[in-house]
Amino acid sequence: MAEIHPFRALRYDTNKVKLDEVLTQPYDKITPAMQERYYAASPYNLIAIEKGKTFPDDTAENNVYTRAEKKLNEWIAQKILIQDQTHAIYVYSQEYMVPGMHTRKVRIGFIALGRLQDYSAKIVFPHERTLTAPKADRMELLRHTHVQTGQLFMLYDDRARTIDTYLEEIARTPTQLELRDEFGVTHRLWPVDHTAFIRRIQTAMADKNIIIADGHHRYETALNFRNECRAKSGKTGPQAAYEFAMMTFINSHSRGLTILPTHRLIRNVANFDFERFRKALAPFFDWYSYPFLNPGERETSYADFRKDLGRQNHGRRAIGIYPGKIEGQAGAFFLFLLRRDANLETLLPDLTEAQRGLDVVLLHRLILEKGLGITAEAVTAEKNVVYEREIDNAIAAVDRGEAQLACLLNPVRVQQVVEIALGDDVLPQKSTDFYPKLLSGISIYQVEGQIEQ
Repeated sequence: MAEIHPFRALRYDTNKVKLDEVLTQPYDKITPAMQERYYAASPYNLIAIEKGKTFPDDTAENNVYTRAEKKLNEWIAQKILIQDQTHAIYVYSQEYMVPGMHTRKVRIGFIALGRLQDYSAKIVFPHERTLTAPKADRMELLRHTHVQTGQLFMLYDDRARTIDTYLEEIARTPTQLELRDEFGVTHRLWPVDHTAFIRRIQTAMADKNIIIADGHHRYETALNFRNECRAKSGKTGPQAAYEFAMMTFINSHSRGLTILPTHRLIRNVANFDFERFRKALAPFFDWYSYPFLNPGERETSYADFRKDLGRQNHGRRAIGIYPGKIEGQAGAFFLFLLRRDANLETLLPDLTEAQRGLDVVLLHRLILEKGLGITAEAVTAEKNVVYEREIDNAIAAVDRGEAQLACLLNPVRVQQVVEIALGDDVLPQKSTDFYPKLLSGISIYQVEGQIEQ
């Protein structure tokens, strides 16, 4: 099943740079403002490799990928980046506050090489579909640099927490490899080269399936690069570096796992009328309102609404709706509860039971399609739906008139992701947001040569 190997990571020399000045968030989370901030932080910031700037006069000889290759080689020559002397597995912990809550968690995992497997082998399972453009970008970068800077976030099933126990024992020891990122997350790393520890991890992982939690584009890029290298060499070398990818493995039963919801903002719906919308959903949902007439009442109503949105509601699934100001009131929050007599098997016969168990599916197939006439094609075209992670930002967008409705979701559960992925199915786009992100550059894998067995 899962084949795990230690490796000699390429890492920043902390005698020459400060980790909090050179590491970045994953490439697909880096906004233009973040990119500028990273460039300003240090001349050795990973941004020059992870997501460099493009320019109008770029050429085949001088472009974002060739510049990344040049920077990488310069930093290795200057010993800004140095390769560890021994093969190791890297224990990696992240201590963080859950956004919007007063809850502190610690998520712990380990970084190692995992053998790349085609999905058809039923060892590695995706949970979402990928797009072509990001894979083309990552492929070109990998061709030029031959390094993997970003972590693949992989889940494995260890209900007994056997591996977590090994990792937590290591994490109780001091480490100098610690930094706090721009989101207040404290990252710690422990390189472990003890043979006994490595063998315990390899043995414990040997019977595991792996689910991609985050990094689908990078995983499929690594597969494509592997296939390209195989074609060039004319053979399959089982221990060739390109047969592996750098992965961070985290237990699906980890106490530190957090998935955040991604809320939907609805806009550009012609002739939108909230009362008509509410009546259209009456066959499927009961609703409760949390009205307010002034700022003081709004604060109380919002607190009650948030509490009820997140509770079990006697086993009934809840979706929050905020339409802003409505006739006769300053405003109200609404909770739509799936009716007890709603037969989802009849309403959504084309979906599996696991898919029907997702709140985001109820939102799209019942509330958006039947309540507003927003089809899957319109969602894909981003004509009527935009996405927002922060619930307060979604509500504020409605108040500013930038959206007609905010549709507010509870997060997907980890075991729902596992069940759907292992069932050879995928979740709808923008269903999962694993928090926090794994930092790019905390360890780097040089995809060259052979790896030790």
